[in-house]
Amino acid sequence: MKHNNIIIFDGLCNLCSAAVQFVIYRDPQEKFRFVSFQSDAGRKLVNDFTNVSNNPETVILIKDNQAYYKSDAALHIAKELSGLWKYAFYLKAVPRPVRDSIYGFIAQRRYKWFGRKDTCMVPAPEIRERFIE
Repeated sequence: MKHNNIIIFDGLCNLCSAAVQFVIYRDPQEKFRFVSFQSDAGRKLVNDFTNVSNNPETVILIKDNQAYYKSDAALHIAKELSGLWKYAFYLKAVPRPVRDSIYGFIAQRRYKWFGRKDTCMVPAPEIRERFIE
């Protein structure tokens, strides 16, 4: 089975859930599907495609059966969005260690700055089919 354009996110993180909503709003062609790290399906994808720990501090994009992490994932996602967001992909010219250090700085503080939920977000009925359970 080919896995394409699956975004694995931290379903307990308010920033991550807001980022998912951001992508959904800017993805009118519905290219992306979503799954939380905390779900059985999310854990299986993480185990199948990555070596990320059980406490990930990164979004993961599975695209064409390849996993992208941190800033690479974010830029590959942005490239597929409507509007000017696709031009963010040009930030790939910035060396990955620089991009990932900024990404990591925010990721390590995301709960402190944006908060954390006790349970994963429940998608609204009109977008539920875009989520893998």
